[in-house]
Parts: sequence; structure tokens; C-alpha cells
Amino acid sequence: MNRQAEIKRKTKETDIRVALNLDGAGTSRINTGIGFLDHMLDLFARHGLFDLEVECQGDLHIDDHHSVEDIAICLGQAFAQALGEKRGIVRYGAAYVPMDETLARAVVDLSGRYYLVYRVENTRDKVGALSVELVEHFWHSFAEHCRCNLHIEVLYGRNQHHIIEGVFKAVTRALAQAVRVDERITGVMSTKGTISGS
Repeated sequence: MNRQAEIKRKTKETDIRVALNLDGAGTSRINTGIGFLDHMLDLFARHGLFDLEVECQGDLHIDDHHSVEDIAICLGQAFAQALGEKRGIVRYGAAYVPMDETLARAVVDLSGRYYLVYRVENTRDKVGALSVELVEHFWHSFAEHCRCNLHIEVLYGRNQHHIIEGVFKAVTRALAQAVRVDERITGVMSTKGTISGS
């Protein structure tokens, strides 16, 4: 089973390439132009055991919004493409991740239907060059284009770096569960016979 995808997206604001292997070893090559986002995507790959390459040339002279949003769109599309018809996948995943004083939880359903619940308090405006408010927007764009149901919550935490890192790790751990193939599943994990979202 070849569960890989490559997405390219070029606009007047960004030029992006994302390559994803769901059955990887957690290797990554990330260059977004936003150092803290590079760090988050590196750990996303490592802790999900996804092989991930992200290259982005964005209009960072304006701000980080377009780059963050478009990277998330491409990453979501890469997951959707790599999953294909979703035959044999477990479909659901959940993870709790502690990060020092912070505890983050993520739950995902690769249902083909988009929905995001994001319950995370922001304690400051920026971490490095990343606008903290864009983290929610990142997961909104990802869920919409992956076409998944994604619930993210930080149960408690103070340090914004820890909060965001806990969120990225929890989401990738939940996704790693959800994309896992179980040989006992015939077709797709649905009584409707489809999880395409229709």
C-alpha cells in the first residue's frame, strides 16, 4: 500500500511543496521561513512517525498569516490524498500529551466531514516569529482540507511554547492512531460503507 502524497500550491502569496508518507519513520525536512513553525512540524513528523517535507516561500515581509494558512491547507490535502479511500484504517484516534505544566488532548475522526473544536487559551501574542492566534487557524485549515473531525483542548497550562507544542504532539499522536491499518477491517470502518463525507 502506497500511502504517500505530494501537494504543490502556488499563489501570489506563497509557493509551497508538501510531501508526506503516512508509513514513514518520522524523518523531516522543513523550511517554512518561520522558525517556531519549523520546530512544530519537525516534532509533528517525529512523534507521528510520518515522513514529512515542507518547503514554503511566503510573503513574510507582510506577516506570517498566508504561509501558516497555506501550509496547513497543503498538509491537510496531503493527508486526504495519502489516505485515498481509507480502506482498512482505524479511523478514530485520541491522545493526551503532557508538556511540563501543560496537558493537551486531541481527538480525531477521519470521517470525511470537517469540524473543528479548539479550546486553547493564548497567554501571549507571539512565540518566536509565529503569531499565536494563527495556531487555531492552522488546525482549522488542516481539518477542513483533510476533511476530518478534530477536537483540540488544553486542559491546563501556562507557558505558550509548551501549550502549542503539546497541541501539535497530541494531534499527531491522535492522527497516527487514526491512520493505522487494521487487517481485521474489511472495506472501511463505517456501517454506511463509506467515509468519504457524502
